[in-house]
Amino acid sequence: MSHKTDQEPNGLKDDANVASTVPDSIADGVDDDIVESNRRLFTGWQFLLFAALAIAYSGFHLVSLNVYPMETWSFRIVHIAGALILGYGLFAGARFADEEHQTSGALIKWVSYALLIPAAYTLAQVFLMHQTLSGGAMRIDPGVENWHYGYPLMATTACAVVLSWFYRQARHRFNPADLVLMVCALASAGYLLVAFNTNIRMSTGTSFAPSGISWAAIAGSLLILELTRRVAGLALVVISAVFLGYVFVGPYLPGFLGYPGLSLQRFFSQVYTDAGILGPTTAVSSTYIILFIIFAAFLQASKVGDYFVNFAFAAAGRARGGPAKVAIFASGLMGMINGTSAGNVVSTGSLTIPLMKKVGYPARSAGAIEAAASTGGQIMPPIMGAGAFIMAEVTGIPYTEIAIAAIIPAILYFASIYFMVDFEAARKGMRGMRKDEIPLFSKLVKQVYLFAPIIILIAALFMGYSVIRAGTLATASAAVVSWISPNKMGIRAILKALQIAGTMSVQIIAVCACAGLIVGVISLTGVGARFSSLLLGLAGVSQLLALVFAMLISILLGMGMPTTAAYAVAASVVAPGLINIGIEPLIAHFFVFYFAVVSAITPPVALASYAAAGISGDNPMGTSVASFKIGLAAFIVPFMFFYSPAMLMEGTPMEILRVGVTATLGIILLSGMVQAWFFGPVNVWQRLLMLVGAMFMIYGGIYTDVLGLAIGIVLFVMQRKLHGSGNKTAQSG
Repeated sequence: MSHKTDQEPNGLKDDANVASTVPDSIADGVDDDIVESNRRLFTGWQFLLFAALAIAYSGFHLVSLNVYPMETWSFRIVHIAGALILGYGLFAGARFADEEHQTSGALIKWVSYALLIPAAYTLAQVFLMHQTLSGGAMRIDPGVENWHYGYPLMATTACAVVLSWFYRQARHRFNPADLVLMVCALASAGYLLVAFNTNIRMSTGTSFAPSGISWAAIAGSLLILELTRRVAGLALVVISAVFLGYVFVGPYLPGFLGYPGLSLQRFFSQVYTDAGILGPTTAVSSTYIILFIIFAAFLQASKVGDYFVNFAFAAAGRARGGPAKVAIFASGLMGMINGTSAGNVVSTGSLTIPLMKKVGYPARSAGAIEAAASTGGQIMPPIMGAGAFIMAEVTGIPYTEIAIAAIIPAILYFASIYFMVDFEAARKGMRGMRKDEIPLFSKLVKQVYLFAPIIILIAALFMGYSVIRAGTLATASAAVVSWISPNKMGIRAILKALQIAGTMSVQIIAVCACAGLIVGVISLTGVGARFSSLLLGLAGVSQLLALVFAMLISILLGMGMPTTAAYAVAASVVAPGLINIGIEPLIAHFFVFYFAVVSAITPPVALASYAAAGISGDNPMGTSVASFKIGLAAFIVPFMFFYSPAMLMEGTPMEILRVGVTATLGIILLSGMVQAWFFGPVNVWQRLLMLVGAMFMIYGGIYTDVLGLAIGIVLFVMQRKLHGSGNKTAQSG
């Protein structure tokens, strides 16, 4: 396609006239807080109260991580309890209603208020039990734990959860059922803090464990599941329920699924420890994730996200299919500061999808491109969403090594989407955006210092600073850099950033805690080890078959789940099996991580694709199928980790360079095959040849690389001879 299509129909304009009409920004609002459909929007004193709670929650983590560290288990219990209290205040359990259509009757209201009495009673019992233990007692009287704490706490929690489903209130109103749940969260966490800070902790998982631990854990688990339903939907809750059901049904199942069995008390006395809910997922959410959410909130408050998107428009907007390439660029940048694929779609897609449709992309393609690009943000170094931090925690591999290993796979993924977009734009003869439709690159370059916080983060990590210290420095630098930008951060803006961080953190913390519940089931029942033995048996037949099976299980476990939870669960079930069949831990976990990430664009349940379809107006299932096609490389590259470890920076510099270059060329051929375009239209036999050449080059062996390059050169010469540069054909298309 010729760049003449970027010009006005009536000819070239004078540069000065064009400059006078160029917008300073077309991405205003990307940094605005995304308000979920069930999040309350308070006014007056209620707004001030919950804003103060959110600020206090974020501030507590900054202080605990950098100044006054707490005992590990206590810190994680407070971390989860704070998210539960904040979450039940901010997120409603049912749909909102207009003032005229509120259906919560007086009976529900008064029953909810009545439940405050047993909730407050259980909280008071926590203080009494604390005094008893402080007085030298070795344990609490079981009768007190059961009748004065456990039974009332469970009954109150369950009733309040059910009652909260029947409230239909205006968006700015709070209800007493959620207040009961907030008190129950305090009572549950309070007992665990009291018990786990004594010698009682040593009895968890045994028949000597106090029943109060089990009651607190059951109530805490129920509260986590209900908050997860509110902030992340039913998918993760259903999967958790299946795993919890397995604890008690497993002993009666045949074959490798059977296990000796655990009593309710023994299981729940241990699941709320570092073997489950307080394990790796919460360890990561309470340190790295919350810290990077605060970092992202500071960037958001200083309008850096708007700058990222404007920069992307200035850099790529005039290329053919410009808005689609902007979506790739912007979503990759935003993905570094955004922890979820679907959230990334909503923040950048609300701008890029309408613009893609404007230049000729069908609604389905526009949504699919944004979904695939936003999902790629989760594998984009250096931050890579939350999954990379969990990988570092689980494997013990330094985070910097994981970030370096992710470079080539991330390049391949984004190269795949870029060339998919470019070839589709060429095939359909799409134009780019006009010069007067996008900000001037020369103006935006003057504000390139806004990238400084991310550069400081990367530099600090590679200078040997801990992730926590590097994240704190980057957060502070975001505030400092804003002082020389148009969006200066004063005390008010910093408090606003802390409030945004506290609110944003609720979803990911609930998801991590819920994933910890599943991980606890896997570790305590031993189902992960039995799955590993099954995978080992398959590998005896064929390692490729074992990898395919591992891929399917990872995608299945990830369907409908946020990336963090999907990876945490798959890493517990699938990764140990891959390691047992001889795969290096880094390769095994990257394999699982990639498929957990791309589950967001894999039919039939694809959260990122569904979010994009909501913006584009297309059919969700059609969009998810199109996203799957655009992100096809992500389903092939993980298999190459096994056959060519150099793709994860494991090998000599020459091996890594060769594999990186040839795999990129293979990705270009693969994109051309999918879009039926390579410097012009290609027929069926050429597409088959392109697929073979692509697979040869992506495979990574020396001989296959040579064969793949030969095929690519032959196709290149043929297409250049037939179609020239491809521009003529593109224009006529």
